[in-house]
Amino acid sequence: MTVIATAGHVDHGKSSLVQSLTGTDPDRLEEEKRRGLTIDLGFAHTVLPSGAELSFIDVPGHVKFLRNMLAGVGGVTACVFVVAATEGWKPQSEEHLRILELLGIENGIIALTKVDLVDNEWLELAELEVAEHVADTFLQDSPMLPVSSITGVGMDEVRVALDELIACSAAVADRKRPRLWLDRVFAAKGSGTVGTGTLVGGTLRNDQLVSIEPGGHSARVRTIQTAGQTVDEVGAGNRVAVNLAGVDHNDLKRGDAVIEPDRWRLTSRFDASLRVLDALNHDVSRRGAYVAYIGSGEYAVKLRVLGVEELSPGSTGAVRLFLPAAVPLLPGDRFVLRESGRDETIGGGEVLDIDPVLRASRAAPDRSIDRLVSERGWLTIDEIEQLTGEVVDPVIGEWVTSPESLAELAAMIVARVEEAGPAGVDLAAFDDRERAILSTLDKVVVTAGLVQPADAIDPYEDHPVLAELLGGGFMPSSLADVDRNDLRELVRRGHVIQRDGIGFHRDAIEAAGYVAAELLAEHVDGFTVAQFRDATGASRKFVLPLVAELDARGVTRRREDVRIGGPRLPPV
Repeated sequence: MTVIATAGHVDHGKSSLVQSLTGTDPDRLEEEKRRGLTIDLGFAHTVLPSGAELSFIDVPGHVKFLRNMLAGVGGVTACVFVVAATEGWKPQSEEHLRILELLGIENGIIALTKVDLVDNEWLELAELEVAEHVADTFLQDSPMLPVSSITGVGMDEVRVALDELIACSAAVADRKRPRLWLDRVFAAKGSGTVGTGTLVGGTLRNDQLVSIEPGGHSARVRTIQTAGQTVDEVGAGNRVAVNLAGVDHNDLKRGDAVIEPDRWRLTSRFDASLRVLDALNHDVSRRGAYVAYIGSGEYAVKLRVLGVEELSPGSTGAVRLFLPAAVPLLPGDRFVLRESGRDETIGGGEVLDIDPVLRASRAAPDRSIDRLVSERGWLTIDEIEQLTGEVVDPVIGEWVTSPESLAELAAMIVARVEEAGPAGVDLAAFDDRERAILSTLDKVVVTAGLVQPADAIDPYEDHPVLAELLGGGFMPSSLADVDRNDLRELVRRGHVIQRDGIGFHRDAIEAAGYVAAELLAEHVDGFTVAQFRDATGASRKFVLPLVAELDARGVTRRREDVRIGGPRLPPV
């Protein structure tokens, strides 16, 4: 399904046009019907001649309700721009057009309404006026269709044009992570909390666990509706109503986003491009009471211009915006900026960097992953997906970093290990990034939990106690007289295996594994401790620790009173 919005000046016939096309009056509020004026967002859907499904978001045209208009157009890719032939181009026609451009909408059709009230000469003048105003905009080459919601003139042509509009409109960019900006929240009798919006990415499914941000509310999707039908799941680009279990409707509001938990980076500041409107009669600086419209939300923001002190009308520059709450954003998200003191639209732009790490005086944002990695040093592929929406291959392990950062950390690791000498460095002392690098280094080796220089000689390899233990085989001598520090180091390096107070030479444990394998070749249903004792010639004092060590290593497994083969049983 495609979602498109209406736009245009108040009382130019947007709602009447939608009702004529769909059979649904988008003015749902009693006050709207009484006043004949669209106050809030309205919704309707229809099936076009081609069979394609289409949802309309009907927005208010009056300047007093501009915030409601902005809440409705944030998730659409195309529009029906409405101008009344009786009145022609008006102030809100101009502002709506500029807002649509700032939001990156690239396709639309123009409906010249109320043509039943004008003669041909007046209609021709209206067409010329509209063409002049949309020149050099995305609507420049769009079809301009004379229509009347009263007589039905032009309605068939509008439906055909809508079919063509859908065919040429770009699909919603789907990053495979659901985000539903809520434009309505209410309590449905017998159902509980319901939220509606346009799903701008991913898929929502019944029984899916979701978060609603800002606010950190958790909920479960109980049921889903789209185009008046109940469905099990719904994909990006659709108008959606979700029944949410586990959250009260009073805790949610327009502008909140339904998202999949732990897959989004919430941020209360972001760097962005800002295109300042040509018609503005002053520069844009940090001084001002600004309001940003993102998704379906409205946020009072602080603004910092990056690189310069101010932006002049018609220019484009970089800014940093500070939000009052953390919201789920991605580079590429569009926004509109207004100045509430002057009650005017300033401009708009595109999010470039969410949760920036550089100070504003040093920031030079763009959407490059190379810049992101350069500024942050090391990032996991999951962090990059949260910060950019992009899925990338790791450079090493699960990490992405620059060649310079990788080489620098590798050199630091080698220097650290070489400084420690033959004694080496405990593997536990290295973090996840360093461990990922270790396996790629030729100058170090990892043995028994110890990182040593590749050419290091193990000073404990020829310790006298090892020969003594090896000579004892399965019944080694006591280690009571061995220096505690030496014994601890022998165990840490894997030369001595301690189990239940008995110390074995590592070769004895390996040999015990082969004894177990030979026994299992004879006794396929498992061998007893007594059979293992007889096979090794060891006393019960030593046999029990030996069997326990084999179990711990996965060489054997205990099943009632016998041992059977484990996943690491050696071949006979």
